[in-house]
Amino acid sequence: MALSILAGVAPLAGAVPPHGGKLINRFVDPIETASEIKRAKDLATLSLSPREISDLDLIAEGVLSPLLGFMGWADYQSVLTNMRLSNGLPWTLPVTLSITKEEAASLDKKKEVTLVATNSAEPLAILTVEEIFPFNKDEEAKQIYGTNDISHPGVAYTQSLGDLYLGGTIRMLRRPNHQTFLANRKTPLEMRALFTEKGWKKVVAFQTRNPIHRAHEYIQKCALEMMDGLLIHPIGGETKGDDIPADVRMRCYEVLLENYYPKDRVMLSIFPAAMRYAGPKEAIFHAICRKNYGATHFIVGRDHAGVGSFYGPFDAQQIFSKFPNLGIEPIFFNNAFYCKVCLGMVSEKICPHNATHHIALSGTRVREMLRSGECPPPEFTRPEVAAILVAAMRV
Repeated sequence: MALSILAGVAPLAGAVPPHGGKLINRFVDPIETASEIKRAKDLATLSLSPREISDLDLIAEGVLSPLLGFMGWADYQSVLTNMRLSNGLPWTLPVTLSITKEEAASLDKKKEVTLVATNSAEPLAILTVEEIFPFNKDEEAKQIYGTNDISHPGVAYTQSLGDLYLGGTIRMLRRPNHQTFLANRKTPLEMRALFTEKGWKKVVAFQTRNPIHRAHEYIQKCALEMMDGLLIHPIGGETKGDDIPADVRMRCYEVLLENYYPKDRVMLSIFPAAMRYAGPKEAIFHAICRKNYGATHFIVGRDHAGVGSFYGPFDAQQIFSKFPNLGIEPIFFNNAFYCKVCLGMVSEKICPHNATHHIALSGTRVREMLRSGECPPPEFTRPEVAAILVAAMRV
């Protein structure tokens, strides 16, 4: 059964419509919560990984509208081959729940299963079992990531999954036990209400899994010149082991906003998804999610959601030409840097000087500097941010 049925709540008046037209809400009615939790404890249980819990949470609060649960075969296959749900709605990444053959055998003829976190017996959700189907890991990796190279983190994750997918709608009983960034966790409904309260009709969202350096600041502020507000929306779910930890990144964002951004025109909130590192296809996925949060525009810079050299620097921008009616407007930026002749932040589009005049550091070089206690130059990152990173990463 394809999980692309529209259900949920209508968007706020004047707000950008959610993907598919309605903002999904899969939380049970509070009146029913206690009885449903009691019932869930009598069902078979299935333990979810941190990434699967993240996806469960995103489905429940409508970030992944119009999905009502984990994808069945029709939607899964359509996403892989057509970059659309089975009803034709644009969608580029599968949202799936894998199980082993042994787990599948234990679910035989069961209509419902309780979803729990690993090492916990507390029910998070009840899933209505609609489909159990096999999938080809190599084919999925090739379709989504464009490679079967195990050094790609997305490919490695896919190869670690069980051999079957479990598709079905979910009914959320309680939120996962979040321990961090509680003040910065806003649901799409809450975010939309804040935009309305502030009178923001044109909102640009910025996706990041890294601390914001001067180039990021430059493109954010260029976009903000044309908008009512800016949503800085960093990844809060799982990332690669060598990425900067989320708590360090958040301190960097906070000090930047405190000192260098207009407080009435910028919001900081966690995007509680896991990184897929799927490059172009993840750029579309990220845009759709921000559309559901209520953003009207989305910044796409160089090598969005990329990793290593698996994608071209502007592949993530070019893919948007295949989705002209996505419902959120992408804003494209070239590589930005500080020019010693221009005496400011510029991009390749506007700077006439060659690379010898540019201050641009590789990620490898920056990490070397931080581990040795050396601050990157202020032309690359703000001193307050550099101090936080040095303190966190000094060997």
